[in-house]
Amino acid sequence: MNIAQYLDSTYLKTPQQSGLSHEETLQKDIDLTQEAIDHNFFAVMIRPDYVADIKKYIKEKKSGVVVGTVIGFHEGTYSLDEKFAEASKAIADEADELDFVINYSAYLQGDLHIVQEEFIKCTQLCLGHHKVAKWIIEIAALTDEQIADLTQHISDWAEDNFSEDDLPEIFVKSSTGFYQTADGKPNGATFEGIKIMLAHAGKLSVKASGGVRTPEDAEKMISLGVKRIGTSSALALIKDQAGTNGY
Repeated sequence: MNIAQYLDSTYLKTPQQSGLSHEETLQKDIDLTQEAIDHNFFAVMIRPDYVADIKKYIKEKKSGVVVGTVIGFHEGTYSLDEKFAEASKAIADEADELDFVINYSAYLQGDLHIVQEEFIKCTQLCLGHHKVAKWIIEIAALTDEQIADLTQHISDWAEDNFSEDDLPEIFVKSSTGFYQTADGKPNGATFEGIKIMLAHAGKLSVKASGGVRTPEDAEKMISLGVKRIGTSSALALIKDQAGTNGY
């Protein structure tokens, strides 16, 4: 199985989180991108501040590697206006795909209208600019029943508000990889969580992110039906090695 074509090779730490400078972080993103070019990974997934530079680098290399970024990351509690502004800037910087952290806190508080409005308006923004929109639901923060319910809502909102041709450009994604769990529980994609998402995503694609650290895990996720895998261990996965304890 050629898993490289499913991989979004990911580096999402801010300079503050890593202790690196802006320039050092940019260099890590450039190295990540060159690795993706060399090994035919589908995409690189980076912070919004670095999109313009990385897009320029990919163009100079005449590569087809896709540039993805994250919006409302990682808590998801940004207001609609903040998410919309961040997404608009990423689009102006030529990001190809935008992975939004849905306001799962609002969902858990029963404020479904907030979640629905941001999904519709931000997805409209992306599709209007021919960009892919992925929605991170943070499965580690949800029960199995909530994973099913929120995924189903996203599927329903997508089918109710967008055309059949638009649906392939909308994903439901499992995790940020930054959520703090208790007692060592997984904070990324699990087989059980992904199965629930796939069962309720309808015509939308599912992206498994975080926690996929072996080639066997990646192949099993793909066999289950995921269309993309977000990982900081992309090179290890294609070299038939176990990844790190990172994303």
